[in-house]
Amino acid sequence: MKFLRVGPPGEERPVLLEDGRYHDLKPLTADIDGRFLEQDGPRQARIALDSGELPEIDIAGNRIGAPIARPGAVLCIGQNYAAHAAESGDEPPSEPILFHKSPNTVVGPYDDILIPRSSTKTDWEVELGVVIGKRARYLESLRDARACVAGYVTSNDVSERAFQIGRPGGQWDKGKSCETFNPVGPWFVPVQELPDPQVLELRSWVNDGLRQDSKTADMILTVDEIIWHLSQFLVLEPGDLVNTGTPQGVALSGRFPYLREGDVVEVEVVGLGRQRNVCGQA
Repeated sequence: MKFLRVGPPGEERPVLLEDGRYHDLKPLTADIDGRFLEQDGPRQARIALDSGELPEIDIAGNRIGAPIARPGAVLCIGQNYAAHAAESGDEPPSEPILFHKSPNTVVGPYDDILIPRSSTKTDWEVELGVVIGKRARYLESLRDARACVAGYVTSNDVSERAFQIGRPGGQWDKGKSCETFNPVGPWFVPVQELPDPQVLELRSWVNDGLRQDSKTADMILTVDEIIWHLSQFLVLEPGDLVNTGTPQGVALSGRFPYLREGDVVEVEVVGLGRQRNVCGQA
């Protein structure tokens, strides 16, 4: 069971995908958002589907949007793979490095990525995205952390390195929050369908050339550890998106050129779908 949102930007409608068939979720919910997730929406969707309450629809020709509505917060973990920390010239962190992206960076899995004006170092980062389903505040245990997860998505934490680390003081949010800098999807997969997030394969390509090839087992800090840790410092709300870090193989390593207009970026977390974005110019 997978969840999608289809339609023009700002007009997406929720859809359930099961066994190759698409079903309209409008009889159950207006959107795949925090309210839907907090009310155990995926389980309710299963009941409604099995009861024949969700009509089958044809989505051919429709744009695929991000599979979750605009989140209240996009929280990101830096250098959560040892090899990526090394290629960045840093030691692996002893606790999660946190930065934020603007929620309006979230776009669909096939939308264009816009290279910012004056950009010289726009980079790709395939990541496992975690969607929050329950309010997380001062969690007591890793088990409590897992209970707050609604499910998972493929996420691309696009970054402009000159903005991020080439400006006085280090400006991570400036380098992460340019428009279109977080393609998400194509699917949201609920946690019940994917019980172990630490066994997933991640890959990225630029112009068909393989760039990243790793597994979430290589994370320094697991999904549960990240959610538990963040809850000690801030409150995570239903519908929030947490990007859990990227493996080695980005342009920052010096092994590959940065993105330019016309480049094609593809990222995939196996089981969560593959994105394809053409780079345009802002």
